[in-house]
Amino acid sequence: MKKNLQFIFLFCLAFGQLLAQTNPDTLLQLPDVEVAERRISLPMSEQDRSIIVIGRKQIELAPAASLNALLQYCAGVDVRQRGANGVQADIGIRGSGFDQVLVLVNGIKVSDLQTGHHSLNLPVDIENIERIEVLKGPSARIFGQNAFAGAINIVTRTPDEPFFKAQVTAGQNGLWGGKLSGAAATGKLKHYLSATYDESDGYRYNSDYRIANYFYQNELQTGDAKWQALAGLTTRRFGANGFYASPDFKEQHENVETSFTSLKFQRPLSSKAFLKSCAYWRRNEDEYILLRNDPSYYRNLHTTNNFGADANLSISTGWGQTGIGLDINRLLLSSTNLGDRNRNVVSLFAEQRLQFLQQRLSLTPGIQFNYYSDFGANLLPGIDLGLQLTPKLRVFANWGYTYRVPTFTDLYYADPNNLGNPDLNPEFAQTWEAGLKTTRWAGIEAQASYFIRLGTDIIDWTKAAATDPWMPANLIGLNVQGIDFNFAKQWQPSSLLQRIDLGYTYLHAKTQDTDPQFSRYALENLRHQFIASVVLRYLPGLTHSFQYRYCNRVNLEDYHLLDSRISYTWKKLTVFMEATNLFDVKYRETNLVPMPGRWLKGGISYVLR
Repeated sequence: MKKNLQFIFLFCLAFGQLLAQTNPDTLLQLPDVEVAERRISLPMSEQDRSIIVIGRKQIELAPAASLNALLQYCAGVDVRQRGANGVQADIGIRGSGFDQVLVLVNGIKVSDLQTGHHSLNLPVDIENIERIEVLKGPSARIFGQNAFAGAINIVTRTPDEPFFKAQVTAGQNGLWGGKLSGAAATGKLKHYLSATYDESDGYRYNSDYRIANYFYQNELQTGDAKWQALAGLTTRRFGANGFYASPDFKEQHENVETSFTSLKFQRPLSSKAFLKSCAYWRRNEDEYILLRNDPSYYRNLHTTNNFGADANLSISTGWGQTGIGLDINRLLLSSTNLGDRNRNVVSLFAEQRLQFLQQRLSLTPGIQFNYYSDFGANLLPGIDLGLQLTPKLRVFANWGYTYRVPTFTDLYYADPNNLGNPDLNPEFAQTWEAGLKTTRWAGIEAQASYFIRLGTDIIDWTKAAATDPWMPANLIGLNVQGIDFNFAKQWQPSSLLQRIDLGYTYLHAKTQDTDPQFSRYALENLRHQFIASVVLRYLPGLTHSFQYRYCNRVNLEDYHLLDSRISYTWKKLTVFMEATNLFDVKYRETNLVPMPGRWLKGGISYVLR
C-alpha cells in the first residue's frame, strides 16, 4: 500500500512540475456548462454540490467502447463490471451499493424496479451522448428516492448540422462492430438517428456477447416552445460465466432487451416563469438461463414497465428562483420468479434559491414529498449553501436526507441459494458535504470536498453460515466518510499538451453494529481511487490519450490499469487504435469475475457533411 501511495504522489508531483512550466498564454477559457436539472438550472460555476461533467470532446478521445468504461474514468464513481465493453456492470458513488445510485437520461429516471443490476441497460451508445453529469452526494430532494448517494444524468444530443457517419471496428477476441449515424433537418424539425452493433467471442469461456443499440431523437421549435422526442432500443445477449451466485456456475447465459421512449415539452410562460414537462415509458425484459445449452433446467423471465409523467416550473422573483414540480409513476413487474407486482409513486417537490451580499452568498433549501403505494409517505429535505470568496474561488456546503425502498428482488426473489425478505423496510441516510471549487478560471476546473453519509436500516444480503441461503435484511447502520478531489486543465487546440485530468477519492466505511458472518454487498467499497488522464496532440489531426486508474478495494487485491487511444483525422476520414489494460494486469472488479487482460482494437470512420 505504501508503495502505491508513493507512486500516486510522484505522479501528481510530476504533473505539478509540468504545469508550473506552462506558458499562461496557452491557457484556454473553459465554457460554463449549465447542468440540466429539472427545476432550477444553474451553471457549473454556481452549483453548490460536487458535480463532474464529462463533455463530448472527452468522450470522443477516451479509449472507451461503452458508457460503463467512460464512467470508470471519473473519480468517486465505482463501476464494477462483470464483462467487457458494456455487457453488464453495477455502479456506485462514494461507497454506495448499486441500488443506491439513480440513473437518468435527459433528467428522466430510467432505473429498474426489479434490481439495480439493470440500471445501465440503456439504449444509448456513446455516439449518442452530448455529456454526462455526475452528481455526487444526496440528490433525493431533486430526483426522489434511489438518488441515495448520487445520480448520473446522460444528456443525449441532437446535432445542429446535417451529417452522415459510418464506422467499423475490429480487434482481439473475435471483436468486430459497426456504427451508422446521421442528422438531418426538415424545416424547424431536426432529426438524429443511429444504429450500432458490437460482438465478441469473449476473453474466456462463455464470455461472448452481442450488443445492438438503436437510437432516434428529434427536436422541434415552434415559436418559443420546444418539443423533443426520443426512442431507443438495446438488445444484449451474453455468456454470464460466474456472474451470479458462484464462480462455479460457468454455463449461465442472459438475454436483455430494454426500450425507452420520451416526449418532452418546454416553453416560457412569461418573462419570469418557465415550464418543463415530459411523459416517458421504459421497458426492460431480462431472461436468465442457468445452463446455456439446457434452458429448461432453470430459467427466469422478468419484464418491467415504468410509465411516468412530470411537470416542473421555475419562477424568478425578487426573492430569487423558485422551483416546483410533480412526478407520477406507475411501475409494473411480471416475473416467473418474483410474481406479478406493481407500485405507484407520486412526488411533489419545491426549492428556493436565495441570494445575498450582492449575489455572492446563495442559500437553496428544498424538500420533496414522496409517496409509495407499498411503503407510504416520506419527506426528503435538503439544503445547499455557497459563498463566492473571489471571482475564481467558491466555497460550498450541503446537507440532505434520503432513502431507498427495497427492489422487488430484495423482497421476493427465491432460488436454492437466495431468499428474498418481504418484511424489509426502506433504508435511510443523512449526508453532509463541504468543499472548495474554482470557477471561471482560464483553462482550469478543480474542486475538493469532505463528506460523510450516516446510513440506517441499510439493506444487505447476509447469512450466518456458508451453507445457508443469502437473505436480505435491515441489519446494519453504515457510515461512510471520505475526501474527494478533481482537477482538470485544458490548453489551446494548437498546444502539444491538450488536457490533463486528475481525480482522487478516499473512503472509510464502518458498520455501526456487529458485522454478520457473511456479507455480500455492505463492505466492498473502494478505499483509494486515483484517476489520471492526458491528451496529447502531436500534429494537426493526430491525438493520443492515456487513461490511468489505481483502485484499492477493501475486499479485493488492488491494481493499476493503463488504457490508451491514438487517432488521426484527415479531412473526412479518421483512423484509430485503442488498447485497454496495456500491461495485461490480472484483476477483478467484483469477487466473482476475472476481467480481461490486454485488449487491442482499431477502426476507421468516415463523416460526410
